[in-house]
Amino acid sequence: MSNQHVAVVGGGVIGLSVAWRAAAAGHRVTVVDPAPGRGASWVAGGMLAPVTEAWPGEEESLALGEESLRRWPAFAQALAADGGDPGLSRAGTVVVALDRADADQLDIVAGYLRSVGREVEQVTGRRLRALEPGLGAVRGGLLVPGDLAVDNRKLLRALEAAALRHGAEFTGDEATAVEPGRVRTAHREVPCDVVVIAAGAHSARLHPVLARGVRPLKGEILRLRARRTSLPPPTRTVRAVVEGRPVYLVPREGGELVLGATQYEAGFDDTVSARGVRELLEGAERIFPSIDEYELVETAAGLRAASTDTLPFIGDLGDGVLAATGHHRNGLLMAPVTADAVVAWLAGEKTPEEALAADPARLGTGGV
Repeated sequence: MSNQHVAVVGGGVIGLSVAWRAAAAGHRVTVVDPAPGRGASWVAGGMLAPVTEAWPGEEESLALGEESLRRWPAFAQALAADGGDPGLSRAGTVVVALDRADADQLDIVAGYLRSVGREVEQVTGRRLRALEPGLGAVRGGLLVPGDLAVDNRKLLRALEAAALRHGAEFTGDEATAVEPGRVRTAHREVPCDVVVIAAGAHSARLHPVLARGVRPLKGEILRLRARRTSLPPPTRTVRAVVEGRPVYLVPREGGELVLGATQYEAGFDDTVSARGVRELLEGAERIFPSIDEYELVETAAGLRAASTDTLPFIGDLGDGVLAATGHHRNGLLMAPVTADAVVAWLAGEKTPEEALAADPARLGTGGV
């Protein structure tokens, strides 16, 4: 089943990962996207953190995320050789509690993670401030050494370069319809053997099964840069919940810091709101007070592809159409396992066991 013509609809991290891996496996690949490497993937924080995203009742998502995390080092090494360094960081994550209620929530998370055999260490606020001197008056927290992070923009550029190196073509068009054996755009028709729908939040309009399973979920992020008068960014990813809202700070090279992320239902509105900027800055100042001295470099918003049950949709939709979408907060994390699952399907091989739970058949409306 090699040398098939695969049309990948969507050029975010999932679509580009599929395109690179499929092209490297010998398939002819066409990526259908008007702006590959942009969209939600461009404004992501870059956390590869299934453990600190975990919550009781989401065991299948955790298993899939952890399997993908295991694949990330080899994925990044191969990508560095084919397209460029994606900026993988192994510094880990700290999750901080600001008050007693936050600490109680972290107790629940820590207990759950231990119950499923995950590595996590509960530490005092004093220990956290010794590790990350810029932290404010935090009560305590969790150390999660196994979490990784990646520079999302380096990653996207490297994936596109790697796909091009293996012969993938890019149309520069937006898909208007997916049909068996072809993808339609406003300007052309792309004939193919297999279509992979990896269009993120826009996947819902391309297939009736996905229309019932995928929706946009807006998220805003800020990018900041340390100045000479401020403390440098933390060395690890720092996560917290401030007044019920999740906040994360992810360090980047050159003194930059990614601050995110809001999360709310807003349809396909991808503008940045003043409220979102205020909430992020106020939350971050409580965690890392020196951030109020940082230069504000960028504000941006993206549309996550939320699914009905936190699991993505990876698998056969019938008639030569595959789904690779609905990854919610975990598109970057799950890119390796998703791409490997698609390439295995193309080769007629067994997909990763953890990806079986992500089969679109669970929607009961036409997946197989």
